Amino acid sequence: MSSVQTSTLAPGAAAPVFYDNGDHHPQQGTLLGFWLYLMSDCLIFAVLFAVYAVLGRSYAAGPSGADLFDLQLVAVNTALLLLSSITYGFAMIAAQHRRKAQVLGWLAVTGLLGLGFLGIELYEFAHLIHEGAGPQRSAFLSSFFTLVGTHGLHVTFGVIWLVTLMVQVQRHGLIAENKRRLMCLSMFWHFLDVVWIGVFTFVYLMGVL
Repeated sequence: MSSVQTSTLAPGAAAPVFYDNGDHHPQQGTLLGFWLYLMSDCLIFAVLFAVYAVLGRSYAAGPSGADLFDLQLVAVNTALLLLSSITYGFAMIAAQHRRKAQVLGWLAVTGLLGLGFLGIELYEFAHLIHEGAGPQRSAFLSSFFTLVGTHGLHVTFGVIWLVTLMVQVQRHGLIAENKRRLMCLSMFWHFLDVVWIGVFTFVYLMGVL
């Protein structure tokens, strides 16, 4: 907490002197707040996983996961998202070395991989709906579309955030504020990877097996 030494100012007197004892760390406060947000997101996905665990076998005489899921397509989608996490890691390494061009390049690659992931997911949703397996068909499909769609919505927001951050880095460089934002987005992006591994294992893999 900063303290101020002041005195009654007379004409020609010096201005107040400010002292900072180093107790104020905005970066630590921002990261702590973002961790709290991620914990709240964990609760949301935990509820969605729990709902799927309860309703995931309620087919209502309709198709099951074994009838609908294309594991090869989902594996490609999973590879895209995991690879995007690696490329984001390269962007963070470049940021530590203050290599602005490399940071922008790796962020662009990460964004393209994220868009590829979203494209495949939208194709899968459109294909299921075309086959008559929309979210209204059964409780299983309702819980599936809600869980996977919520994750996809998070990835969409992540890509928008990433593009916005690229503009900020391009304009202002790797200043402390942008490095802090890069760190927050890094945690968010890796968090989405972890959630997707759970979706791939619990929803797709177990649904087919």
